[in-house]
Amino acid sequence: VQLQASGGGLVQAGGSLRLSCVVSGLSFSRYHMGWFRQAPGKEREFVAAINWSRGSTSYGDSVKGRFTISRENAKRTVYLQINSLRPEDTAVYYCAADSVYLSLVRGTCEYWGQGTLVTVSS
Repeated sequence: VQLQASGGGLVQAGGSLRLSCVVSGLSFSRYHMGWFRQAPGKEREFVAAINWSRGSTSYGDSVKGRFTISRENAKRTVYLQINSLRPEDTAVYYCAADSVYLSLVRGTCEYWGQGTLVTVSS
């Protein structure tokens, strides 16, 4: 199983990015997908999750209204659209997959990607 995240980079505050995570090796359309982030010196934080049927999403409080998670099952890809970036959004962003939605949201995920770095300058 591989989760390949991409799309990170250096962006100014107020800017936008779209992260992508391409998944292989599992039945993507039957897995719930999520994004987490970890800033330097901080614990990993839940960012967003989307269930396998695309009908339900969840967001961490610090990103609600600015981040949007989506998925494209035909491309085995989950996205994270990040708008109105702030310096405190600087972190490594990880995608994750789990067959149980609650486990995904809690961060006890079956599968993790390698992460993509987002750096926001003020």
